[in-house]
Amino acid sequence: MYSYPHKTAYGPLSGISWNDYAPLLKGKGRGLYLHIPFCQTKCGYCNLFSVTGQGEEGANQYLEAVGRQIRQYQGLAGCHTEFSDFTIGGGTPLLLTVGQLEWAFDQVFSRFRFRPDRVVVVETAPNQTEKEKLAALKRAGVTRVSMGIQSFSDQELAALGRRHRAEKAREALDLLMSFDFACVNVDFIYGIPGQTVDSLLASLKEALSYQPDEVFLYPLYVKHGAKLVKALDDGLVLNPGLAFRQYQEASCFLRSAGYRQDSMRRFVAGRGGRLFSECGFGTSLALGCGGRSYVGNLHFCTPYEVTQAGCVARLREFENTEDFLAITHGILLSDEELKRRYVIRHLLLYPGLSERRYEKHFGSQAKKDFPLLEKWEGQGLVEEKEGDPEGREVFLSLTETGMGLSDYLGPQLISPQVQRKMEEWETAHGS
Repeated sequence: MYSYPHKTAYGPLSGISWNDYAPLLKGKGRGLYLHIPFCQTKCGYCNLFSVTGQGEEGANQYLEAVGRQIRQYQGLAGCHTEFSDFTIGGGTPLLLTVGQLEWAFDQVFSRFRFRPDRVVVVETAPNQTEKEKLAALKRAGVTRVSMGIQSFSDQELAALGRRHRAEKAREALDLLMSFDFACVNVDFIYGIPGQTVDSLLASLKEALSYQPDEVFLYPLYVKHGAKLVKALDDGLVLNPGLAFRQYQEASCFLRSAGYRQDSMRRFVAGRGGRLFSECGFGTSLALGCGGRSYVGNLHFCTPYEVTQAGCVARLREFENTEDFLAITHGILLSDEELKRRYVIRHLLLYPGLSERRYEKHFGSQAKKDFPLLEKWEGQGLVEEKEGDPEGREVFLSLTETGMGLSDYLGPQLISPQVQRKMEEWETAHGS
């Protein structure tokens, strides 16, 4: 829901001119994203755009295409845009060699303008977390590193189809913490077959012994295209009731350990309140194959794929692209969809949805546009809260109960039109 609408609602676009949208890139506070679609192996639950078995030469071929794309985008955003953040995601970005990583940073930082206090984020996995690569990230000014650990139990890692073992995760996290990045976050999963409340809490307790700055806690969902779909067909059973109890116990544990809860998934060290940050109209450019760009009401990307064959085919198309400024796949959001995106992106993240700011942007009241908000308020899932000591800002915020039901509430805000497009995609792709 964080990137509403989902890529399965996208479709062919024609007649889109950058002349109409390039002016929206001007100014400050824009985001830049680079997608590295390579992985050592495809995890059992993964439905992201990633490929395996490409090797160093395959990565070089991909980066050469990224370089061409950067040079073309430089003409759009190089002079008039001041980016505030740069993220390298995947896939597994640290599958790249040190030289490839350094090349990527050099290309981006030499061709685009950034704020002096820029945020630079890189994702990693235990098997790829090496001293030389972390040193390269440090030299590049990376401020945040995100590591997907998922569990400190070998049995649970095997159930997820993860390639690393628990001991390797311990070694990698210990090494990562020794580099003193400004922010380190670790990811864990609950609802894993064979996992108990106690084994989940044991993993989290061990994680906190390293004092990470943030912990992300994800429920296990088995979605279209993931390897675990076959395991479900073969008799694997998920237990949603147990998963919800695991969430409740884990949330309570992390909060009692001094981590404030900003969303159903995000826990941040420190008890201070999160400052409101407007995120409903974020402008972001994506580099590479698989990432999404958001420019005004235009969202675009390469067509969504999950399978190895489908992702490789799109990768080859990207590498053979000559005109990266041609926008051929995405979605144009109506005013109603922009409202939905704004509500979803704020309500599901503390401190919530500012009723005043919503009215300022859209000229209407959120509760009138979305009667569900009043219904949820009556059910104790949403409440009004003052967002600053002087009471100048009132937010519609999820209650503790509502926060735990975010993944139930959020989809109810999907429009019928977007829901239909998503279902059509699923049907067309054999789900």
